[in-house]
Amino acid sequence: MASKLSKPPIWYWIVSVIALIWNGLGVDGYLGQAYNTERYRSSFTKEQLEIAASLPSWMMGAFAIAVFSAVIGVIGLLLRKKWAILFFIISLIAVIAQMGYTLIKEYYDHIGMTISIIVFAIFLVWFSQKSKSKGWIS
Repeated sequence: MASKLSKPPIWYWIVSVIALIWNGLGVDGYLGQAYNTERYRSSFTKEQLEIAASLPSWMMGAFAIAVFSAVIGVIGLLLRKKWAILFFIISLIAVIAQMGYTLIKEYYDHIGMTISIIVFAIFLVWFSQKSKSKGWIS
């Protein structure tokens, strides 16, 4: 039996679009790093590129899981599907693994961004769960 969805407020759509843009930028960052593009290389110093190249390979895997799961989660929000929650949880776990390692290893060049990524991943899990409880997704 299908449940009746409640109409979400306009800010639901605004948050969802912002999340799509944010995570789209994450996918772009991942692809730049994975394919070692000129744009990626020009964004960092030689020392930063050496640090990135020396990171364990599982970090790239965590990066991929984090950004692609989040994009799928956002698509779920836009389609108003509750499976978005699962993808945001998967993304959060990958973010914590990736960014936690960054913090433990004391790579503090971009600590503000590192903290922002973690906070936004937590927010998206909360937001998707709240959306389900309000009947905006099912």
